[in-house]
Amino acid sequence: MSTENEGNEGTGAEAASSVPSAPPVPADAPQAHPQDAPPAASHPDAPDTRQQPVRPAPEQQPAPHAPEQTAAFPATPQYAPPPPPQSAADAGWPPPPPAVPAYAQGAHGGGGGPVWGPPGGTHTPESPRKRGAGALVAAVVVAALVAGGIGGALGYWAADSNDGSGSTTVSASANPQDLKRDPGTVAGVAAKALPSVVTIEAQGGDGEGGTGTGFVYDKEGHILTNNHVVASAADSGQLTATFSNGKKYDAEVVGRAQGYDVAVIKLKNPPQSLAPLPLGNSDKVAVGDSTIAIGAPFGLSNTVTTGIISAKNRPVASGDGNGGSNSYMSALQTDASINPGNSGGPLLSSGGAVIGINSAIQSTGSSGQSQAGSIGLGFAIPINQATTVAQQLIKTGQPVYPVIGATVTMGEESGGAVISDRGTGGTDAVTKGGPAAKAGLRAGDVITKFNDTVIDSGPTLIGEIWTHKPGDRVTLTYERDGKTATAEVTLGERKGDS
Repeated sequence: MSTENEGNEGTGAEAASSVPSAPPVPADAPQAHPQDAPPAASHPDAPDTRQQPVRPAPEQQPAPHAPEQTAAFPATPQYAPPPPPQSAADAGWPPPPPAVPAYAQGAHGGGGGPVWGPPGGTHTPESPRKRGAGALVAAVVVAALVAGGIGGALGYWAADSNDGSGSTTVSASANPQDLKRDPGTVAGVAAKALPSVVTIEAQGGDGEGGTGTGFVYDKEGHILTNNHVVASAADSGQLTATFSNGKKYDAEVVGRAQGYDVAVIKLKNPPQSLAPLPLGNSDKVAVGDSTIAIGAPFGLSNTVTTGIISAKNRPVASGDGNGGSNSYMSALQTDASINPGNSGGPLLSSGGAVIGINSAIQSTGSSGQSQAGSIGLGFAIPINQATTVAQQLIKTGQPVYPVIGATVTMGEESGGAVISDRGTGGTDAVTKGGPAAKAGLRAGDVITKFNDTVIDSGPTLIGEIWTHKPGDRVTLTYERDGKTATAEVTLGERKGDS
């Protein structure tokens, strides 16, 4: 599968004009119903709306059919050839997932530069299987980070698509109470959360950049988002964060974790009125729970969509196509509409608490001519994991990864995570003195369970390991020479991404 991370990474393609930075404000007034409207004479200040007698209308002609819109994407995603075995241990950055999407070339509101796109090489993916403790799991979702806005072309379409014949006038409500929304409604949750969500614009020194989303983490001005949203401006460039009221602030990167796809930025001159979003407990989320996503899909800031949690603990591997920003997660899956530009935005519970960071989507994609859109398969980093990483980044500026000290293969599904014969650069596959070595694991062993979670591949194993902390004691089930055995492993640690 392909995963679209949700920051808007630019390509070198010709940029289209930007969507207006000040997003349209949705009308709060509900549509009036004719039967509920008071008679014209009931309000002395109301204009006379009495109509003249209506003559019989001539026989109506059938309206012409609008031209059908055709999909621009093929029915099946395309894949790149699987990469060679790579390390999940201390030595070096974890390798790319088995199928990493390539960059797409297309204009968007975030400026020129590479954008996240679908992979190449036609392949029909297997249908995902329901995942649970001790049950079989689906193959790892190879997701593409969602990046970018569409720009002026989309803005023109949105403005021009309402140019129909005639118009409709809706009268405002006579009762101001009708304009209020209960706190438990989607409108109530959105109204409270929107002032704490920002649209992030990242512009690198080389001209690359894009648009993504973030949300207020604390009153000190820290903003939580995805690594791939800010990566282009991390070393040199410019970062800005724009609130829903249109106020824009310069920002800087505090720390970022490529493997987790989490980053923390800080406003340089934060306002005093910052309101951090409340954080929920992603471990308590249940399949079927309602979700609300807020972001800037295709550059359209302050967009609110709804859905449900459609799966938990979904193994997802995503990357930027260049091997420099590969991430692995045991994700929350949602059918809330998530598109390029939603990356880094909050996934909220029905009560308004953050339960995840929107990061990637599965998409039918195309051969790289345009950015893919939502098909109802979105993936979010669980907030419990993201919070742990954020605290590390704020404190030290670098992430800490739990490891088992063994290199596993990262190819196609193989019934488990196979410990390689050799590690990266010819090093030992099982680090001497590391956690796996102390537990008696060897090259060629096939890890099939991590505690009670079934492991079907290397990326699945990494995603599960990274939901824990260094020092945690876990049980690994593995096969060797046709026999099954278990080993108790105390997770080690690796600091930084390199």
